[in-house]
Amino acid sequence: MANYLVTGGAGFIGSNFVHQVLGTTGHSVTVLDALTYAGNRASLEGLPVDRFSFVQGDIADPDVVNDLVAAADVVVHFAAESHNDNSLRDPSPFIRTNLVGTFTLLEAARHHEVRYHHISTDEVYGDLELDDPGKFTPETAYRPSSPYSASKAGSDHLVRAWVRSFGLEATLSNCSNNYGPYQHVEKFIPRQITNILDGGRPKLYGAGLNVRDWIHVEDHNSAVLQIIEHGRIGETYLIGADGERNNKTVIEAILSLMGQEPDAYDHVNDRPGHDLRYAIDASKLREELGWTPRYRDFESGLAATIQWYRANESWWRPQKAAVEAAYAAQGQ
Repeated sequence: MANYLVTGGAGFIGSNFVHQVLGTTGHSVTVLDALTYAGNRASLEGLPVDRFSFVQGDIADPDVVNDLVAAADVVVHFAAESHNDNSLRDPSPFIRTNLVGTFTLLEAARHHEVRYHHISTDEVYGDLELDDPGKFTPETAYRPSSPYSASKAGSDHLVRAWVRSFGLEATLSNCSNNYGPYQHVEKFIPRQITNILDGGRPKLYGAGLNVRDWIHVEDHNSAVLQIIEHGRIGETYLIGADGERNNKTVIEAILSLMGQEPDAYDHVNDRPGHDLRYAIDASKLREELGWTPRYRDFESGLAATIQWYRANESWWRPQKAAVEAAYAAQGQ
């Protein structure tokens, strides 16, 4: 049995990872989370008290990080500022959390010789043309296009440098767009679902032709566990479930699954510098580690996600009004 230190464990993907670890293994989990707007303590309710503990703190603070890493067997680093629109308004939190925070964790893991896994994004690779048949691979050159993706690219490079320079036992994973329970309503899929639940209409950026490679969060996290347990030190694994859809198709699927007409949405201003297409080649993960996704059908995962938001209005309702006000001020 291992003690996992999970940074950002009150956020979307991190909280789902904590539930999965505690529900499917005998490991214990300590969560370190600053509880910024994207972290929600309610996402960690109902966990076994004998194997779970929570610490509110900043990953860029060595005094907080050092003792927690010293007590851990594995550090799983989810914590990140991750919303592209926010990074365009104010990049500074992205630099502190994604770069300084990662550096602080790496130094503690190096000092205490603790296994480290780094969660990253496919956005570090930039974007592909809509008619490009290719996909991102672990060998694809980095070409970030926003302060968010640039800061994540920098953090990935830090991890690789600590592996090579100091012998840190670390692995990395870059994942495509996640969806599922506990995702903040500022994000694309939960925003559209909760708009409809509120009696409103979904909002589509521009023409809606931008393509994302969607994966259910449970599949992402099962891959992370597989990499931690069986991945080769120093290696990067791309996580994807062959879920390419453009935004227009996703909105139409949500409307259909919720009993609405497929054209019952509004076009809004496009995001500045909106990447065209992301696509993941996860063959290395599948062939080397034998991982396969549970949700191979995007619509079934989407239906389960809609049902979760229907059943958990008390979780998302406190965030909704402020999010919509901020989008309205941008014409979105």
